Amino acid sequence: MSQTFRHPEILEIARTDGKVTVEGLADHFGVTLQTIRRDLKDLADAGKLERVHGGAVLPSGTTNIGYEERRWLNQEAKTRMAGVCAARIPNNISLFLNIGTSTEAVAQELIQHKGLMLVTNNMNVANILVQNQDCQIIVTGGHLRRTDGGLIGTIAENSILQFKFDLAVISCSALDQDGDMLDFDVQEVSVSRAIIRQSRKVFLVADHTKFSRSAPAKIASLADVDVLFTDRKLSPQLLAACRGWNTEVVVAESREGI
Repeated sequence: MSQTFRHPEILEIARTDGKVTVEGLADHFGVTLQTIRRDLKDLADAGKLERVHGGAVLPSGTTNIGYEERRWLNQEAKTRMAGVCAARIPNNISLFLNIGTSTEAVAQELIQHKGLMLVTNNMNVANILVQNQDCQIIVTGGHLRRTDGGLIGTIAENSILQFKFDLAVISCSALDQDGDMLDFDVQEVSVSRAIIRQSRKVFLVADHTKFSRSAPAKIASLADVDVLFTDRKLSPQLLAACRGWNTEVVVAESREGI
């Protein structure tokens, strides 16, 4: 396996376990300790990990990882969550999809939906749903973030405020154990808050890696979300909090709400 394929998986293991060890990764991939040390050095030089004795840990949560890397990270789970989420999205509604690889996966599952009026601040989502001839597409405008095709800033926010959506499907960069949705870009956070405010119902799509990450800016709480779609069971404490907020939790693996 080349380092191109090892690096995303190393990062996923780090987010799941909190850290990685040289010996553990060498056993996992069936390569030499020296090969793993080179991988960790490359990831540390890129700012994606911090080296510690015997391995590496995630860096402090102030910047997001690259878009291409996020696209491949936990891809199978994202596809599974997207399918379950899309099955809950009716035809003939107004729908918002925001920035993120998870929402792009949902867009892929909506190509056969009928009568959608889609509004998005994600150029990738718009390009995906061009394939759906029965989907009206409105792009918000705004400052284009070239790294991921996201439209952010005041223009995007003001565009959103002109609508009242039947449903919004959103993603976030991180989720903490208090149930707060977090992100890295303050301009994107303002746009996400406007999306939530202007939507009658909100779905959040977030795989388990989001629960082991941190980001500095709070978007909102899971209390503001109607349904959370994820790929692994929540901690008992967070699940109890979601029940108290009347936030439904759907685990894609089990295909049923809990």
